[in-house]
Amino acid sequence: MFYHFKELQFEAKPSRPDPVFARKLQEVLGGQYGEISVMMQYLFQGFNSRAEPKYRDLLFDIGTEEIGHVEMLATMIARLLNDAPFETQQNAYDTDPALAAILGGSNPQHAIVSGLGAMPADSNGNRWTANFIISSGNLLADFRANLTAESQGRLQVTRLYNMTDDPGVRDMLSFLIARDTYHQNQWFAAIRELEERENDIVVPSTFPRSKEFQEVSYTLFNFSEGEESKKGRWAHGPSFDGRGEYKYVSEPVFWGSAPKLPPAPPLYYNTPPSKM
Repeated sequence: MFYHFKELQFEAKPSRPDPVFARKLQEVLGGQYGEISVMMQYLFQGFNSRAEPKYRDLLFDIGTEEIGHVEMLATMIARLLNDAPFETQQNAYDTDPALAAILGGSNPQHAIVSGLGAMPADSNGNRWTANFIISSGNLLADFRANLTAESQGRLQVTRLYNMTDDPGVRDMLSFLIARDTYHQNQWFAAIRELEERENDIVVPSTFPRSKEFQEVSYTLFNFSEGEESKKGRWAHGPSFDGRGEYKYVSEPVFWGSAPKLPPAPPLYYNTPPSKM
């Protein structure tokens, strides 16, 4: 159950309308790494969690906060569209090509579809999809996905920060950037805790190692031109899970033969093999 407070977590007031930036801001609302994605990802991980209560509570703490971030961004987008000069654009197309090019960066769906409101969509109008979210039931795997989502989200918000000089917009983005800083730290701390508890960094940690093809468990194969990759920590020394030794193989080794498939039955009308 959720309870809505009328107050925003942080103010979302631009100093002036800007329909072009409203379109850009849609990316961190409804894009792959936007607030809708992390909101749904954390909440579904929480709904499905069978682990101890502290992890479930953490997921609900952050997932519920992300609902508030969705509301903040939706409010900011709506305010950026206040008095948006959509009618002016039509005249500009006919009289001033340069002005038309500038105004043309706005999203016409903000006028046609949403009536000057935010949409569950990215900056190009692609609708948000639940395909973006990850909720596997394995918290170590899920928390690593969460860390990636926060990293990508913070990256996009910082790019947007430098695309505007509106002090009100920058204030809100600054707040979101700070929360992304904490969320990255928080997921990293949870990841480290789970790694230490399970005494492993590999997911799933309980899969029997005897069932792996262990000859390749710690090997980097040179499958691209050049050998620069062998200079990394991943190519030599003890493995980070403490169970092996990294090695680098310059000439790839193959354990399989070239595949040869039999022809399909005639009723499928595939191209028959050459009789030559």
